[in-house]
Amino acid sequence: MLGIRRSRHRIATVLSVFGLLVTGAAVQVSAAAPTAAATPHRILFDNAHAETAGNADWIISTSQPDPLGQDSSPSAETDWTGAISSWGVALQKTGDYNLKTLPSGSSLTYGGSAATDLANFDTLVLPEPNTLFTTAEKTAIMTFVKNGGGLFMISDHTGADRNNDGEDAVEILNDLMTNNSVDSTDPFGFTVDTLSIGSDYPSAISDSTNPVLHGSFGTVTKSLIASGTTATLKPADNSTVKGLLYRTGYSGNTGAFFATSTFGSGRVAFWGDSSPIDDDTGQSGNTLYDGWNDTGATNAALALNATEWLAGGGSGDGGDGGTCTAAQLLANPGFESGSSSWTATSGVITNSTGQAARTGSYKAWLNGYGSANTDTLSQAVTIPSGCAATLSFHLHVDTAETTTSTAYDTLKAQVLNSGGTVLATLATYSNLNAASGYTQRTLDLGGYAGQTVTIKFTGVEGSTLQTSFVIDDTALNVS
Repeated sequence: MLGIRRSRHRIATVLSVFGLLVTGAAVQVSAAAPTAAATPHRILFDNAHAETAGNADWIISTSQPDPLGQDSSPSAETDWTGAISSWGVALQKTGDYNLKTLPSGSSLTYGGSAATDLANFDTLVLPEPNTLFTTAEKTAIMTFVKNGGGLFMISDHTGADRNNDGEDAVEILNDLMTNNSVDSTDPFGFTVDTLSIGSDYPSAISDSTNPVLHGSFGTVTKSLIASGTTATLKPADNSTVKGLLYRTGYSGNTGAFFATSTFGSGRVAFWGDSSPIDDDTGQSGNTLYDGWNDTGATNAALALNATEWLAGGGSGDGGDGGTCTAAQLLANPGFESGSSSWTATSGVITNSTGQAARTGSYKAWLNGYGSANTDTLSQAVTIPSGCAATLSFHLHVDTAETTTSTAYDTLKAQVLNSGGTVLATLATYSNLNAASGYTQRTLDLGGYAGQTVTIKFTGVEGSTLQTSFVIDDTALNVS
């Protein structure tokens, strides 16, 4: 009879001998975070502020929050239903984006537990909101941007009150910038003009280095106004504000139809009309216009390049250059220096032979007692501004549980702020992920650039039947 190995009162069962090995189980990833093989750019489109009121239909899909529920592999923009489905499908087809929609009836939050919490995204798109943001929502949006998020604000002309509540997008966006608890002193360096401009084809400035005008989706030359507005720039309030496309006859600080800025560690883009993102398809009953494919403009390239830049692509804050020095940020990543640089439950970092390390002698062994317990492992790290960031680690899950459907024992990978508040649960693994060896897991941390955060693993085991979560060879790479 095969002996059972024990360490720290843990039971490491050789499951294959008993025919209990669970194989092929998918990682139990929280809906509030990217999947274990996270795509680099996570975009949240707002639909909680009357974006489909009146003739508008500013959604990427009727399947919300996840557009993949309508078509998991869209090839044409009509595979998803919405007047901005072209935008969503174009991003989805690259394979580099994870798209979600904040459904009607929801609220914008930051640092909460909802799947659509802003802490789980790199960029928030506001496609012509038609109801005021609450005080809490404005705090969430501004904090999100300040901490490294991207904000895409799309307006319409003054008086475009589609739901007849007395507020239009011009007033709503100005209220966000001037009446919030984070910074109401012209934080982005511009205000939205109270104008209704009938038609125009605003031209791009000459700047061959700008990643919004010259990005991976093409070169931007002109946009479109079909009843819209512009912005007045105030560089004295924020020196990073920059007009990229101007209404005919305007330049400098007036008549900016498309502008960018930064705030804290985050990026901001403003567009003065919703017609350029309209693809003339959507839910029945709406009067729409195909600005996305207007032959006199390059609106698709502008929308897509700007989305990429806001989510951390392109170069530099404000689009004017800048680099991120590639590095691995975690100290003692393979645990070979014992508990140095890590905070862990006693005995978690060990060279015990009860579970094998992937490399070297040491690893982090959470749980495995076969009784109710909680183990933790954490390290604080500062992620530089302007960097893409990826957390990776090798995980071995060994269990005595026989179920193939119930997660009795769990390991959460989380991000906490300096005060200890959980900003996001990146992924949750369980006894259902048991396998014979180590599997590398990769999670996106790009949304926390410019912040000092704590990476924390928390293992919780039930009252009977052990599950061991063994971690080795960690890394937090920035580039």
